[in-house]
Amino acid sequence: MDTDAPTLSITVERNPPESRLLELGIKSWPKWACPPGKFPLKYDAEQTCYLLKGKVKAYMKGSSECVEFGAGDLVVFPKGLSCTWDVLVAVDKHYKFDPSS
Repeated sequence: MDTDAPTLSITVERNPPESRLLELGIKSWPKWACPPGKFPLKYDAEQTCYLLKGKVKAYMKGSSECVEFGAGDLVVFPKGLSCTWDVLVAVDKHYKFDPSS
């Protein structure tokens, strides 16, 4: 493993206040939904998402570490991250890619 590579990590903000959601304009973001199951994902740009429904365990590639998040959480996935979503409860979310990343 390349120890010089920065460690990419998923950031979870639990139950952000309504004012923060309005500031980000989340209701205007596209929506995405998926049923329970396992989905390998690679982020070619930073993605921020807000879960309306669901529960997920995201397993980082090459690690046994997992990050759990669910309905009401604001989650940021850094550019370059690879992980597998283990969707325990069907997901409905708003999402946005950062064009500058």
